[in-house]
Amino acid sequence: MTDDSAVSRSSLSLPPCDFRPPAYSGPGPEEILALRERYLSPGLFTYYREPLCVVAGHLQYVWDHTGRRYLDALAGIATITVGHCHPEVTRRAAEQLGHLVHTTTIYLHPTIALLARELARHMPADSGLGVTYFANSGSEANDLATMMARLHTGKGHVLALRNGYHGGTQATMALTAIGTWKYPISSPLQVAHSAPGYCYRCPFGLSYPSCDVKCARAIEEIIRYETSGEVACFIAEAIQGVGGVVIPPPEYFKIVYEIVRRYGGLCIADEVQVGLGRTGKHFWGFENWGVVPDMVTTAKGIGNGAPLAACITRAEIAGQMTRRLHFNTFGGNPVSVTQGLAVLDILEREQLQANA
Repeated sequence: MTDDSAVSRSSLSLPPCDFRPPAYSGPGPEEILALRERYLSPGLFTYYREPLCVVAGHLQYVWDHTGRRYLDALAGIATITVGHCHPEVTRRAAEQLGHLVHTTTIYLHPTIALLARELARHMPADSGLGVTYFANSGSEANDLATMMARLHTGKGHVLALRNGYHGGTQATMALTAIGTWKYPISSPLQVAHSAPGYCYRCPFGLSYPSCDVKCARAIEEIIRYETSGEVACFIAEAIQGVGGVVIPPPEYFKIVYEIVRRYGGLCIADEVQVGLGRTGKHFWGFENWGVVPDMVTTAKGIGNGAPLAACITRAEIAGQMTRRLHFNTFGGNPVSVTQGLAVLDILEREQLQANA
């Protein structure tokens, strides 16, 4: 939905907005496209025949190079949690930029520990989910979670769901089971994919509830016939995002988690797109199904545009990382983590979860 001062208002016009960005004086879309074609990877793609040239943002709106205003329903691909350039996020990030832009985890800085404490506070009571490793993207967080699971269990096979999306690295691409998001290369992970809980287009042609939730029970057959019979972990989105907002039946995750744990595996909740209060009633998506995972990954919206991700787990699982040195240069960067702290504060104070 758009608003252009050069065009007469219609019934579809956006409401008035007090904020006006400064006039844009940089290169136009044609020049930017030429620069991209010359200097950027052809693997990058754009939407629309004439891609939108976004140069400014304020809360729920963005502006293009001509000054036309748009209602942003994409939110930077599920990333802008509290709005573009939210005044408090901007102020706190700017203050941090003025003090310290970067240090690493080999030194002490308060923000990384403070955000880890806040994430632990948002976990279900008595879950033990209170130890965080920070990274920069959902792909990194999911890669890290599966690695920790394999270290902790001493097992190799990883379970994921068809139609699920977990990232674009070699390992997380193997977890992903949507053909358009995979390259035809071998994977460093041993991954077996089970059917999703997709009642609208049931992969078994059945109807709920007479189906006895076969989609969930089928994971035992996958374990028995497509793995060694021992699995490291199962990873899934509570609601599949890229796969089309797929919501499993109420019993789905309780059944799957019980089976996976019976075969020695850990359960990982990929909350990159569904967490942070987006489902309304609960802060994390998995809570809607009455389960508690062994690990939770989050990214995108936790930083409101800053590169920030986290893998949260229990102490005994996180302890596997002490076997060897492991380091992430920008994981827990002071500016990114400051934005993460601001996001959690704003979510709570402005009661944004109640609007979801």
